[in-house]
Amino acid sequence: MSVHTHAAPAIPLDDNTRSNMRKVALTSLAGTSIEWYDFFLYGTAAAIVFPALFFPADMPAMVALIASFSTFAVGFLARPLGGVIFGHYGDRIGRKKVLVIALMMMGVATTLIGLLPGYAMAGPLAPLLLVVLRFIQGLAIGGQWGGAMLLVTETAPANRRGWYGAFAQAGAPIGVILANLAFLIISFSVSEEAFFSWGWRIPFLASVVLIGISMYVQLHLEDTPAFKELERLKNERQAAGLAPKVEIQRSPVLEALRLYPKRIMLAAGAFLSIQVSFYIMIAFVVAYGTAGGLTRNTMLSAVLLASALQIPSQFWAAHYSDTHGRKGIFMVGALLTGLWSFALFPLVDTGNFAIITFAICAGLCFMGFQYGPQAAFFTELFSTKVRYSGASLGYQIGAIVGGALAPTIAVLLWNEYGIIYVSAYIMLAALTTIWSVWMLTETHGTDIHNN
Repeated sequence: MSVHTHAAPAIPLDDNTRSNMRKVALTSLAGTSIEWYDFFLYGTAAAIVFPALFFPADMPAMVALIASFSTFAVGFLARPLGGVIFGHYGDRIGRKKVLVIALMMMGVATTLIGLLPGYAMAGPLAPLLLVVLRFIQGLAIGGQWGGAMLLVTETAPANRRGWYGAFAQAGAPIGVILANLAFLIISFSVSEEAFFSWGWRIPFLASVVLIGISMYVQLHLEDTPAFKELERLKNERQAAGLAPKVEIQRSPVLEALRLYPKRIMLAAGAFLSIQVSFYIMIAFVVAYGTAGGLTRNTMLSAVLLASALQIPSQFWAAHYSDTHGRKGIFMVGALLTGLWSFALFPLVDTGNFAIITFAICAGLCFMGFQYGPQAAFFTELFSTKVRYSGASLGYQIGAIVGGALAPTIAVLLWNEYGIIYVSAYIMLAALTTIWSVWMLTETHGTDIHNN
């Protein structure tokens, strides 16, 4: 394993540059937070609302839960397709334009979920419409991550790329917090009957805010320096009467697959531990705890608090990676996540709120050691002309393999063999991630503007 231990050279920033960087970082944080809120809102509802509302009343509870988590997986099936489509256009027409489209798609799809009729009213059409809108959510999130991540990392100074990239990554835990908080507020505000009748719809309808954020990005942010430099070089060649290079004529997605097939698959493998552990600790654990006699609000509150503490762990790890390299902290995070999984469920079984919160918090923080530096790591793995496509493919392939069926597989393992097999599943994903990161080159210090 090769890990750089030197810091990237410090680059002084003037006030205008620093102010612009803050605006880009905070806008990316706001956009990704609401986007992930929409995506995770579905996961929380799939655990506690959808089994009863969108499937036949006579369906056994465990079967309905598995069916509900299966519709949750549809969003992941769409993510690689979203990564391909948005990656193609993101490398062609710019990071900002496709990010705006992705944010708009997510806002509309999530708002419409809040308007869907249940099975009692629409019969089989209800889960079918739910699946269609979940698919659109998946397309949107498949395109959003690459756009938001590159908007920050391609604008950031080299010696702060990990730190600023963590703003885009922080959207995920903030999205979990917002989704759980929304359900908790509604749950405390209305009766159980009202919650299942109409209360659960309010958090989905609130997603209309994302449409406003997408308009702000369109009107107030510029595209990244790396993409603008690529466009300048292409225009210079055209002005000089030179034919476009072969690489430019190709589809960016096909070019990424031609140039970086091994790197894309290893990036996907590097993402497995994050995906498997994350969705088990924010979605499956809620179903596991409530099945064991704990209240829905207890589990949602524990996940909310744990997610809040995950955020500083991500920023710390991202900052550490700016100084000591991306690979080392990434692999340590995967190892700790795998080992901790064997303590997670016995601690949840205690029924003690503080211990449950600590158990989930430790797992999410160890996962954050991987997720924090990931934006910078994936940015530096690919050249500018195919970076959106390459990074999105690696991320979304890892998402579909690791995250799509994680809650469903966890339910099946728990039901058939026992909860320790769920921990073994998390550990297997962690070992795969460690091997994948080991096989990748250290990217810390890479000049992304000259490749």
